[in-house]
Order: sequence, then C-alpha cells, then structure tokens
Amino acid sequence: MRDHLPALDHGVMDPAPAPYLIRINGHLGATVLSAFPALAPHHQGAHTVLTGLLDRSALYGVLAEIEALGLDLLEIQRLTPGRKLAEPGDSRQQ
Repeated sequence: MRDHLPALDHGVMDPAPAPYLIRINGHLGATVLSAFPALAPHHQGAHTVLTGLLDRSALYGVLAEIEALGLDLLEIQRLTPGRKLAEPGDSRQQ
C-alpha cells in the first residue's frame, strides 16, 4: 500500500471565490447544463463557455462533473475581475 503525500495547505480554508471561464467542446444542452447550476453558459462558435465565481472546492467539483459526463474540456482560465472573456486562441496574459 502506498502512502499518501501530505497536503501542502492542510488546515487552510479555500481562498475566496474567483471568476473562472471553462470552455467545453460542443454545444451542451439544457440537461447537461443543469449539472452546473453555479455557472452561466453561452455558446461561442462550436464551444460552450461556462463562467462564474468558484472557490477551489467548487472548481474541483465542476472538473469532476465534466469528467463524469465525458465532456471534452478545452480550457480553464482564472479571470481577473472586470476582464472580458477571452476568445478561442487568445494568447494574451491575464
């Protein structure tokens, strides 16, 4: 049996929620989008973009849900407050 590595932030609470952009390949329907009630969806080209405020735990929960649903995750961005949503292929730094 392998030992678990100690958590680097053991005992530290999640930081405050931050705005995130999550880009998924394809247009998600209402049923799949219902798995992400804390995020606002919109279609951008051939992708669905989910945006919203997430703390670390919520972000990992969303990522787990994306994996469980078999969705094709393309991008995750932590946005700075007031920053416009990035276009696909946008290489500008936050």
